[in-house]
Amino acid sequence: YLYHLWVLCKLIASHTCDLHERGAVGETALHVAALYNNLEAAQLLINAAPELVNEPVTSELYAGETALHIAVVNKNLGLVKALLEKGADVNGPRATGYVFRRRSDSLFYFGEHILSFAACSGSEAIVQLLIENGAKIRVQDSLGNSVFHILILQPNKASACQIYDLLLCYDKKEKGLGDPDAVLNYEGFTPFKLAGVEGNTVLFNHLMQRRKHVLWTFGSLTSTLYDLTEIDSWGDDQSLLELIVTTKKREARRILDLTPVNELVSLKWNKYGRPYFCILALFYVLYMICFTMCCVYRPLKERSFNKTNERDNTIYVQKLLQESYITSEDKHRLVGELITVVGAIVILILEIPDTFRFGITKYFGQTILGGPFHAIIIVYACMILLTMVMRLTSTNGEVVPMSLALVLGWCNIMYFARGFQMLGPFTIMIQKMIFGDLLRFCWLMAVVILGFASAFYIIFQTEDPDELGHFYSYPMALYSTFQLFLTIIDGPANYEVDLPFMYGITYSAFAIIAALLMLNLLIAMMGDTHWRVAHERDELWRAQVVSTTIMLERKLPQCLWPRLGICGKEYGLEARPMIELQKKDQSQYQLSVPTKQEINTNTSLKICGFTIVIVCV
Repeated sequence: YLYHLWVLCKLIASHTCDLHERGAVGETALHVAALYNNLEAAQLLINAAPELVNEPVTSELYAGETALHIAVVNKNLGLVKALLEKGADVNGPRATGYVFRRRSDSLFYFGEHILSFAACSGSEAIVQLLIENGAKIRVQDSLGNSVFHILILQPNKASACQIYDLLLCYDKKEKGLGDPDAVLNYEGFTPFKLAGVEGNTVLFNHLMQRRKHVLWTFGSLTSTLYDLTEIDSWGDDQSLLELIVTTKKREARRILDLTPVNELVSLKWNKYGRPYFCILALFYVLYMICFTMCCVYRPLKERSFNKTNERDNTIYVQKLLQESYITSEDKHRLVGELITVVGAIVILILEIPDTFRFGITKYFGQTILGGPFHAIIIVYACMILLTMVMRLTSTNGEVVPMSLALVLGWCNIMYFARGFQMLGPFTIMIQKMIFGDLLRFCWLMAVVILGFASAFYIIFQTEDPDELGHFYSYPMALYSTFQLFLTIIDGPANYEVDLPFMYGITYSAFAIIAALLMLNLLIAMMGDTHWRVAHERDELWRAQVVSTTIMLERKLPQCLWPRLGICGKEYGLEARPMIELQKKDQSQYQLSVPTKQEINTNTSLKICGFTIVIVCV
């Protein structure tokens, strides 16, 4: 080691080497010394070439990184002091290289500025030293994240809490800048909201403790005011509750179990959400009954023209528009049809704005938000309007959109199962099975059916179709193979005549692959989905409740859904929405049963003490 330092001194003194020469990734010798925590070598380089202090790495991978970035991450306090003494810039350099960017596959994210690097390393001494040397606390990186945002994203939660409090202490000394918790990144998140979206329960609780106000304590009973700013969805289009249910991160749903989020959701759901949701479900069922009766008694008349095809079994046809509304029964049906059409228009008016607000992918893709049910109800409304147009223009074929609307409308009733804890997770289970397991299975099924249907068609291509009619054409072969796959029919062959030799081999292979392998594979896939959803059922139902509550809160006028909680002004605080919670500390009443060893130890001590007392006397 000393030899290496001696060599470095000789090289510097000889003036034959270029101290500004860069390596393979654009680093200087000072970067290498800082990387290996070699304080003596770094000091030699700094004294020989002070301009190296603020030289950044130039490669795309590590662009913008200075020696001070490396020193603070390595927690080398001596090197940090040496660099600062030589005029190292604590605010200007920004590490913007590919390695430092926030990505889904990145191993770390420390931001760009030197202070955020130091904060993420967890060294309070270095953080204090940087701030005392002019480091700005509220600087933001290219994503708009301040050092407070970046601390939320760190895996070491305990260290992040300590550094967070330390930075707040220094930030409060700078007056007139406002609350650092109110700084938004470019996604519109404050550090508090980011903690909720990331599911960082430790820092969320830590920040929540700073936002609470203890009113009084009476023995084990404590009354506390919690600030609902950024949490409550009332009047806030980007509240924490809405962010939790719209994010794809499962960890975020754990925030719903924490105080005061859990209590707020329960209060909103029990007081307003559940009653309004039950009323909405009742109205929808009555609406579907009305639509169904209109379809059952739709205007039909007897067929007046002769049959031209012996397979034609039609005896009634659709009436023209001028014939459809003549009798009193027709007028009663007209009232129901008007209700149906108005309901479809209202559905579109309510659904389409949310589609643009959340985005098509998120609104139709996330099961927590209702996902496929929104697509179902929109298609249902479109089918109703299409049926109306066909009725007004006397176009034949209204039975097609009408029958689709009936199926979709009644299936949408499953959406209202989310209002019940026992049934809510099952709707998510059905969605995951249909759009996950069944969709993947259909691709495999299509390949198997296509292959075996082609084989069956070739095998029976030379046979008499009157004797072996299930495979006489290629479309019929596909349909018959599909029926075979679902075991709707057994081997569709006439065993009274000689069958092709390959039929038995092909059918045996198909029976093994389809009946034994494929169908059991589907059952296993669905069983795995059921197991995963069952383990998350309580968590999923709470998320469904939040999503439903927010939906109703957005749709209903504020006179029917006033803000819950109290105003902080009533207690001499800021004019912010608050919720008062009273909790009992059970830890004071926990009984501990002593073990046999503890009893013997205590007894022996008492005996020894008694003996000592006697001796002393």
